[in-house]
Amino acid sequence: MMNKIRIPSILLLLVLPLLALSLQGCVEMAVVGAGAAAMSAVDRRTTGAQVDDEGIELRATNRVSERFGDRVHVNITSFNRSVLVTGEVPDEKAKAEIGKIVTGTPNVRSVTNDLQVAGGSSFSSRASDATITGKVKARFLDANRFNTLLVKVVTEASVVYLMGIVTESEAAAAVEVARTTGGVRKVVKVFEYCKPADAICAPSKAKAEEPKKSGS
Repeated sequence: MMNKIRIPSILLLLVLPLLALSLQGCVEMAVVGAGAAAMSAVDRRTTGAQVDDEGIELRATNRVSERFGDRVHVNITSFNRSVLVTGEVPDEKAKAEIGKIVTGTPNVRSVTNDLQVAGGSSFSSRASDATITGKVKARFLDANRFNTLLVKVVTEASVVYLMGIVTESEAAAAVEVARTTGGVRKVVKVFEYCKPADAICAPSKAKAEEPKKSGS
């Protein structure tokens, strides 16, 4: 006859919350993974460019940090190997040097250096920028004039930068929505343009075309 194992109630009280958190983490990871897969499916960049962009941001950020530490506040954003550099630096010399560091990072095609010579932004200013970015993205969704996953939004000191591979009409729609969003001081386009007829800008098909049957 098998002996039943009794688990103390206090042990259950300790273990069950941990189990719930573990399961919640699995669900969150699955949702994030599905979202990333969906974004990758509509991204007009090649898979190689997407990987390069992540590497560029990491390497360039580390190199700037190693050189300047906390003397500067720099944000580096790469899209299709074109890099946007924003933030604040103490002088023009630092701005130029950071531009060279980013330009020398492997796989970088071009650099838009929009660093400002000014004191580092405050926490409240950065929080405001994050809020503006969220508002712009939300208004993109509400407007429903283009695929919002195609446009990357970066906000620095209330200036909104728009990045992505887009058509002229998509760019115009994005700029119009962004510039009429509350709190936005200016909109800067850092787009790469394509024509609707170009393969890179053609809408992706949900299903591949089935091969034609012979003799039909």
